[in-house]
Amino acid sequence: MFPSCYSKPGDSGSKRMSFTRIFLGVFVVYMCHTAWVLYGFLNTKPCDKGKGEQCITSYLADRPILQLSVFTCLVPEESPLHLLLTVDPFDPHSAFEKQVNVSLPEETRANGSLHAVVYLHKAGVSPLEDHRGVHHVAPLTTYTTPRHTAAPSSALRQQGSYRLEALVSHWKPHLSITVLSTDFPFNKAGLPSDLRRHMRVFPDGRKTTYLPLLLVDQLSVGARDLLEVSSSARHLPLTVSYRGASLQSFRFWIHLQDLVHSLRQFGFPEENIDEIKETLRGSNLYLLILTALVTALHLICEFLALKNDITSWRKKKSMAGMSRRTVVWRCLGTLLVFVHLLEDTSLLVLLPVGLGACVEVWKVFKVFKIHVHLKSYRPIMHVSKLDEAERKTAEYDSQASRYLSYLVFPLCVGGVVFSLVYLRYKSCYSWLINILLTGVYALGFLSMVPQLFINHKLRAVDHLQGTVLMYRGVNTLLWDLCSSISCLSSSDRVSLSHQLFCFRDELFFFLYLYQRRHYAHKARLREAGSKSKKVKTQ
Repeated sequence: MFPSCYSKPGDSGSKRMSFTRIFLGVFVVYMCHTAWVLYGFLNTKPCDKGKGEQCITSYLADRPILQLSVFTCLVPEESPLHLLLTVDPFDPHSAFEKQVNVSLPEETRANGSLHAVVYLHKAGVSPLEDHRGVHHVAPLTTYTTPRHTAAPSSALRQQGSYRLEALVSHWKPHLSITVLSTDFPFNKAGLPSDLRRHMRVFPDGRKTTYLPLLLVDQLSVGARDLLEVSSSARHLPLTVSYRGASLQSFRFWIHLQDLVHSLRQFGFPEENIDEIKETLRGSNLYLLILTALVTALHLICEFLALKNDITSWRKKKSMAGMSRRTVVWRCLGTLLVFVHLLEDTSLLVLLPVGLGACVEVWKVFKVFKIHVHLKSYRPIMHVSKLDEAERKTAEYDSQASRYLSYLVFPLCVGGVVFSLVYLRYKSCYSWLINILLTGVYALGFLSMVPQLFINHKLRAVDHLQGTVLMYRGVNTLLWDLCSSISCLSSSDRVSLSHQLFCFRDELFFFLYLYQRRHYAHKARLREAGSKSKKVKTQ
């Protein structure tokens, strides 16, 4: 099934190829396993009594008369319940949306919390006395920092640093309820694990029945929807909505809520989680699967590019043809992104970015020929001299950078002036990091200009790592295509210039491909000419 990983002891190229094949083989196995899991997720087989299987039937199959009751309380199972909404009779197949005003207790107005308790029970029976009723507890408040208007840039000199604000109780204006409305019989031996914790079963004569599966959608409220709970607010609006769900949709929402919970456990900030929630709410299952495949392809291309980049730079002895300023610009850009992410980003995101920053710093030492040695436990730096080819490359590099500065410096000055006059930031540090990061994102693609200029002067591209550039070029092209498609499918109006702006990096990548084809062809002609001259002289 997999290619042979055998290699001769002296063939290092075969070893590298074997490692790449092993990694790709593991990736293919993982994707096949994921596809198999998704297939089972989308095609859950119903129980067949004719084959002697033990089935668990739905309580809704007998068409009972149900009632939906929504209560509020301060602490679930400890404080008294206050009735908020009653739907009698309740039809699991009919969607509805109701607006209610919630009376806030004094404890909630004093920066406290409030919960909603949703009961689904028999009509005419108290939910606390119905042993076949189900309930679900959902918080109506959450604690986050208040969204005050940031201080203007003229006041940056007066504020010196950013003051951390206390967490304040905020109101969730939406309560979305979902019930599995299909009468699906499950096989007791093959019950999906994601439904076990939501399912309650009871014996009903000779058969086993499961109670209605109730779920409160926690993805329906984003950070921008939250309302700050003030001490003077006596009532707050709440939209209670309901919709039935099929088995696939119900399991889909369970997995999405588990995903959001896992992201919080990994330390992702609420701003990033809110963006993910908006993406999940506005997408269907197949689009999310496509997004996951694109992300997996992006990660594997990034890994292979990093691996080949480190391998080629370790073997590089001469820095002829390499642009020093391109390497330094890439290093500074990566370090700025890493410093920016240090503020409030999870370790899961920081680790790969930090690894990339370390590699870029190491490449700066390599391109400037800086060697660090330990002598008596003291680091000693030694800088090697440049040879003739490297000095010629440095001249071309400075010449290209001088031409590029005529364009970059006015843009940078204009951006700084614009940010000081029209934009607002929390502190001077925040302004500095954001303006530098904006410059990296907006003008980072220009860092390839000196390298392309050196290639043009030397009429060669052999000094570059073609495999690394190919991986990164395909990776960037794939990512920009997805960004452009998301702009087209977005509800907001996005200009054509913004969609085309996504492909700015590809312009330089195609220029490199042209140089690679053009100069490689000329190199082959020169090599063929030199061989023919040798043959004639012999």
